[in-house]
Amino acid sequence: MEAAQWRLWALCLSASLFLGSCSAAEEEAATQPAPTAAPPPVGQACAAFSGKTCDQCIQNTSCLWCNKQSICMDYPVRSIIPSSTLCPLSEARWGVCWVNFQALIISMAVVAGLLLLTIASCCCYCCCCRGRRRGRLAEEEERFIRDQEEKRLQSLQRKHERKAKHDEIRKKYGLLQDSDHPYSRYENE
Repeated sequence: MEAAQWRLWALCLSASLFLGSCSAAEEEAATQPAPTAAPPPVGQACAAFSGKTCDQCIQNTSCLWCNKQSICMDYPVRSIIPSSTLCPLSEARWGVCWVNFQALIISMAVVAGLLLLTIASCCCYCCCCRGRRRGRLAEEEERFIRDQEEKRLQSLQRKHERKAKHDEIRKKYGLLQDSDHPYSRYENE
């Protein structure tokens, strides 16, 4: 099978997966040999394809097709965008016949703009927002450490207060062995 027949067969197969079966017209097209256009001979001028079809002209990537005048011309490589004096951008075709140069430029500009906008927003998010978040996390961590230290000091203070209160009670009932206690000297005799 030729490459075109393989492509049609693959298209039929993928369509049958989605639609359920191939139509009879697609099956006939798959069995008949596909007409293939011969690539332009190397070194043939683009002007030789004027008056013919767009497909024949743009097979050579150095050619530009002007749809309005049906002229095939050499692509002006000195300027990226062909001037409107050669052919209006809405009528110029290069690469594929179904996309005019104006739509190609607009779509490329939109894609490039979206790409730049996405990159810029990612950079802003990474640099600005995440940097602030790190600062907030550091502040929260410091506050947490301060709170823990305050709680520890308060706990230590309450512990000392309890110990002092318990010692006072022990002194009162004579349970504390203290040298300045008035009855301590009688207990030792």
